[in-house]
Amino acid sequence: MDRMTPEDAKKLKALRELEALARLLDTQWRIPFTSIRFGLDATAGLLPVIGDSAAAIVGAGIILGAARHGAPSHLLGRMVVNLALDTAIGSVPLAGTVFDVWYKANKRNVALWREHLMAEGRIIEGDAQRVPVDETQRARPRR
Repeated sequence: MDRMTPEDAKKLKALRELEALARLLDTQWRIPFTSIRFGLDATAGLLPVIGDSAAAIVGAGIILGAARHGAPSHLLGRMVVNLALDTAIGSVPLAGTVFDVWYKANKRNVALWREHLMAEGRIIEGDAQRVPVDETQRARPRR
């Protein structure tokens, strides 16, 4: 794919934004001297009910973002199951926090959408580094 359509560029931009949100929720920090990463989801889970609810609402934003950009219903269904599982098990005090650190539902959901876009040919592996240019934003030569 030499040129990216404006629609595909919007999807790639949304994917990057959702990847950043998933990183914040699931892998923002690392436990020193280990390879274990965690994010706000696990940290918020330490606050019973409120933290898990807040993390679920933000996680739902990832699903809504994918839906807004045309993710098919079967994919959205898998994403909802991931988030529901994360929320249900994650709400168990302490054990749920350990589960949140391990499961990383938000990263899984973004990966599902990325894989779908790649399978459709909307993006390719190298698109992660490529900055798409929308034709309407291209610099115009001075006259």
